[in-house]
Amino acid sequence: MEFIAWPWRDVEVFLLILVRVGMVLFLFPFFNSRLIPVQCKVGLCLLLTALFFPVVHLGDTRMPSSAAGIFRLILSELTVGLVLGFLVQIFFEAVSMMGQVAGFQTGFSITNIIDPQNGVQVSVLSNMASMVALALFLALDGHHLFLRALKESYEIVPVGSLALKEAPLMELMRQAGEMFVLSIKMGAPVIVGLLFLQAALGLLSKAIPQMNVMIVAFPLQIVLGLFFFGISLKVVQMLTEKYLAALGPLLMNTMAWMKG
Repeated sequence: MEFIAWPWRDVEVFLLILVRVGMVLFLFPFFNSRLIPVQCKVGLCLLLTALFFPVVHLGDTRMPSSAAGIFRLILSELTVGLVLGFLVQIFFEAVSMMGQVAGFQTGFSITNIIDPQNGVQVSVLSNMASMVALALFLALDGHHLFLRALKESYEIVPVGSLALKEAPLMELMRQAGEMFVLSIKMGAPVIVGLLFLQAALGLLSKAIPQMNVMIVAFPLQIVLGLFFFGISLKVVQMLTEKYLAALGPLLMNTMAWMKG
């Protein structure tokens, strides 16, 4: 009965906040997993919206009277949420890509497992790297930083003030390209270490043709691959700390560029 007694203005504000929050959580790592029931996702969206509702001020923004105006307003909120979620998801995709490359180089590509988050087959090392990155993200309070950025996004880009300019689009493209650079940086120990191993085994097969190099190469490749993968996880830790230090300014600058 209390919800029915709400002023229609408050209902509009609540729904507009819910659209942006829901889109962000739809792309947020781990929360977008298929293992999480839809009811839990909807409940968390409503809970966060209820927490943001008293502190978000939309000024004089009102729902348009036409269907086309309402559609544009909802689309702008979805776009803002999409950008925020995308900037966070890029880092975790880079970690997953590093694990895929490490698994292929180590010889684990034939032992793919189902990724519980996305429901697709990935390398064992890719799944492990993603879990480590997520644990580091939570341990370093990355979720708190992101929630603060989401709340401040309503101050920087008020509802209905979105403007698609060239600067934010170019930044998103640059960040997407940075994903590949990050994956190479994280996987550099595995890639370089196993590359030298393959070169050494090639020279050994030429020097001693009678020796069956394949018998020696496979277990040696697994042992050294796991060793260098452990070093790569240390690199993931350092890059996660660096990424979180730059995440706040990145989100704020991107939001400022999107303001109309």
